[in-house]
Amino acid sequence: MARITMPGLVAPLMSALLLVGAQEAAARGCLKGAAVGAVAGHVAGHHAVLGAVAGCAVGHHLAKKQQQQLRQQQESKPVQPPSPASGAITS
Repeated sequence: MARITMPGLVAPLMSALLLVGAQEAAARGCLKGAAVGAVAGHVAGHHAVLGAVAGCAVGHHLAKKQQQQLRQQQESKPVQPPSPASGAITS
């Protein structure tokens, strides 16, 4: 019986994560979060894959939250008419 080790699982799972994360709208923040989570998981006890999955979820959530905040800021900005050029004569 073949024994599968953790390093043997990392490459296929990361490949699958990258393929799933290829859609930009769904993957916004996922790749960066997965990279940070994989490092943190590895340091915390050789759980790089679990860290990558959790990091992807957290990174996507934070990116979505930031996008909503930017959208709210853009909607709440009052539109100001352009000011007259300096030295221009107004009636």
